[in-house]
Amino acid sequence: MISIIELSGMQFYAYHGVLPQETAVGNQFTVDLQIEVDVTRAAFSDDLCDTLNYAEIYALVEEEMAKPSQLIEHVAGRIIQSLKEAFPSIDRIVIKVTKDHPPMKGRMKGASIVLSEDFDEE
Repeated sequence: MISIIELSGMQFYAYHGVLPQETAVGNQFTVDLQIEVDVTRAAFSDDLCDTLNYAEIYALVEEEMAKPSQLIEHVAGRIIQSLKEAFPSIDRIVIKVTKDHPPMKGRMKGASIVLSEDFDEE
């Protein structure tokens, strides 16, 4: 059974950026996450122990978002690594980190980075 856990539209206020004003004032960020993991047992057992706990995933993302970085690429990479370390059963992660109001000339909804990583079973 192929299964994907999605946590969409997670909102965080954080201090990521290259410009001094970004690290001083901060900005709103949105994180969208897809985690491919086998939840076949949970589909039949109805037991939280047979899947990933969404609250624990959110807490880990929140913890990483609280650590200032210059680049959202770095933030996304840290989140991927932390999730894989915390949940070794993960097969694949796709993450999108969006700076909702980037300090750029012109209007836009946001600037995003999307990273994905597949993990080989050992």
